[in-house]
Amino acid sequence: MIKPNRKRRLRLFIGSALLLLFSVAASFFYLSALGVKFDRSLLKTAMGIPAPKATQRGLADHVSVPLDFGIEVHAGLVPGARMMAVTERGDLIVSSPREGKVFIVYKDDLGEVLVKPLLRSLNYPHGLDIHEGWLYVAESGGVSRIKFDAQRRSVIGEVKPIINGLPEGGNHRTKTIKFGPDGFLYLSVGSSCNVCVEEDKRRATIMRYNADGSGEEVFASGLRNSVGFDWSLQDSRLYATDNGRDLLGDDFPPCELNQIEKGNFYGWPYANGAKILDPDLGEGKDILVQGSIAPVHEFRAHNAPLGMAFIAGKTLPKNYQGAALVALHGSWNRRERDGYKVVSLHWKKDGSIVEKDFVAGFHDGDTILARPVDVVEGHDGTIYISDDYAGAIYKVRYFQP
Repeated sequence: MIKPNRKRRLRLFIGSALLLLFSVAASFFYLSALGVKFDRSLLKTAMGIPAPKATQRGLADHVSVPLDFGIEVHAGLVPGARMMAVTERGDLIVSSPREGKVFIVYKDDLGEVLVKPLLRSLNYPHGLDIHEGWLYVAESGGVSRIKFDAQRRSVIGEVKPIINGLPEGGNHRTKTIKFGPDGFLYLSVGSSCNVCVEEDKRRATIMRYNADGSGEEVFASGLRNSVGFDWSLQDSRLYATDNGRDLLGDDFPPCELNQIEKGNFYGWPYANGAKILDPDLGEGKDILVQGSIAPVHEFRAHNAPLGMAFIAGKTLPKNYQGAALVALHGSWNRRERDGYKVVSLHWKKDGSIVEKDFVAGFHDGDTILARPVDVVEGHDGTIYISDDYAGAIYKVRYFQP
């Protein structure tokens, strides 16, 4: 017999899945009518149909990395791999929203990489972090935590909800969490729509909480879908990626990197990019738009920047030390595909930001190998990249000449 709370979760899951399927199908048909071409493989993946497996041969034939770097498949059986966290022991904790699971990925005593479920039966788990012996997991409607033993690679006791009642469903149902240098828990909540005025003021924001889930506050607003965020290792400032809206053409609006400060408004849904009025909702909002905060860096339109991480880079060339790596998930709604790579962001002395390819070639013409989601740095300087398309984790290492 299924318990009442599990029945409710099951109904919510089925309802959300059907709504998502309808929304995706409707978007594909609508944009196809406008002449936008789609790869059927992306539609299949959105429907939960597995993509081709990641292979070392595929990486060697298509993917490029900077000079003296190398890339390889670290783990190839992590279905729907999304956000990651590095444990004290150096293992990876990886979320899989579609599977409702959290995996642990590690090497055994023989050097074989193993992928094992750590948590099951969760409600679309996405964001992860480890803090003071607790593993925190952001589900679709809240945040839970459970005691975690890094040395034994195991959880202790039961999952305990600490934040409930977060807005669910809509276009962006994932939640991302990270603990900041100040000890607070930060949580991003995406918009329910492409462009609209939200009824729930927690939508399209970054929220902040105490470690036990108390003290909820809207930290920053006007952020359509800030899936990735992290703090600079140089000045501890908070930066977040943001996905620009759809249906305004192939090359507008840009996706964004924003420098986040408490109380600031970042423009959505009234502005796009550098305070450009939205054609649907911007009319009459000039004062509000001019008071908003423009992005500090613009990514190409529809590149879908997701996870980001500032890296210490102690084992890397000097120009990577303190740089940020950003996973570009790749476009699904433009005539020519773009993104599908990991880029590095380098801050110049004047504050400007230079974007460079770090791992490129995950798409080649009609071939899609991977859709990067998150980036983390291991204790030994290894860079790990998650891919929810092929269900894989890649690792990038530097081989000092």
